[in-house]
Amino acid sequence: MSSILFIEQKRVPWFRERTKMRKLLESLFKREKTKLDNIQFIFLTDDELLEINRQFLAHDFYTDIITFDLSDSITSAKAAEIYISVERVEENAKDWNTSRINELRRVMVHGCLHLCGYKDKLKADKVIMRKKEDFYLQTYNKSST
Repeated sequence: MSSILFIEQKRVPWFRERTKMRKLLESLFKREKTKLDNIQFIFLTDDELLEINRQFLAHDFYTDIITFDLSDSITSAKAAEIYISVERVEENAKDWNTSRINELRRVMVHGCLHLCGYKDKLKADKVIMRKKEDFYLQTYNKSST
């Protein structure tokens, strides 16, 4: 049985829709024909995620999300740790003129899409990734009405 867990090392009191978010992400994996094992979303501060970025990726900059695919192989069910900076999500929400919960949803979908094989380094890949994010966020919003 698959599981999606939310671990708050940095509290996120405004994220109260865990059950609904799990359902969205489970449907994402199903639609993308990617088996799901266990995903842990770990919410951190900017500084904590910066340290992970430095230590494991040799990047010396802030980021909103880092996804570590812990799966045994490309074809095996996905196991992952997805680290999210709550502070970066809040800052990006202001920059993009959206709510922090909408930005958090987008980041979580983004991390899962990486696990399904989507990339975002090239401009063309970014366009595809953004379209996929928008699709799943629209699906989420439709289920809210």
